[in-house]
Amino acid sequence: MNFISTIQNVFRGRTLATIGMIWLCVILVAALAAPIFAPFDPLDIDPIGRLQEPSWAHFFGTDHFGRDTFSRSIYGARMTVVIGLGSVVFALIIGGLIGMLSAYFTRLGHVLMRIVDVLMAFPALLLALVLMTLLERSVTNTIIVIGIVYATTTARILFGMTLKLKGEVFVDAAKCSGAGHSSILFRHILPNLISPLLVQASFIFAFAQLQAAALDFLGLGLPPEIPSWGNMLSEERIYVTRAPWLLLFPGILIIISVFSINLVGDAMRDSIDPRFKDDIAGV
Repeated sequence: MNFISTIQNVFRGRTLATIGMIWLCVILVAALAAPIFAPFDPLDIDPIGRLQEPSWAHFFGTDHFGRDTFSRSIYGARMTVVIGLGSVVFALIIGGLIGMLSAYFTRLGHVLMRIVDVLMAFPALLLALVLMTLLERSVTNTIIVIGIVYATTTARILFGMTLKLKGEVFVDAAKCSGAGHSSILFRHILPNLISPLLVQASFIFAFAQLQAAALDFLGLGLPPEIPSWGNMLSEERIYVTRAPWLLLFPGILIIISVFSINLVGDAMRDSIDPRFKDDIAGV
């Protein structure tokens, strides 16, 4: 009941954010049940039926290999969820640990945060491109690269939040009671960071979609045989004048998904602890 009431408070009076949350649930369901909702195998080739316009037989038309674009879009939603969630988990764990440890152990922080500052000096897409050129194209490597890019932002944000919490009375009380460093960090400080971490996770998920689509479009993301919205844009861009719907539908899906995630993130940010609003205001 507490969780349901919290969700209601976050989205109360926010029609657009509620619609965005519903859309994200649709994407999640489509990703989990792609074989059920996809009318065709996304890899089935039909040379005779290539570049068909949208119809009742093929809702989004067919691509230059005759593959059903609607089915490929549904399976692309699966990649959206996998890469988004994977990047979020990686960025929060690595970036969160770096930020918390750097704020709690000052000397260690001088070294770690300087490394973070150097990485943050590079534009996100440029850093991702550099890292991907060192690795082979795969789902795992894409998640790792995007996770590293946004782990730097997470580390910087949690560094400031942990510094604030480090001076709170309950932390001093824990120290006086003989609590160890790990107990203070993970039993007293970390629980107070859950709400801002959830907000940060929503923004990382949105940015991860853009980064993944950009890497796919540039030919450095997922392998071409894996259906993804970015790969669909990359493969069909040469048919923009002959079959514009091939770029229209995956492009719209990316835009709506990222916009929905941002709306949900804004709603969550406005409802978190006032102490941390300034820390994530620029995310």
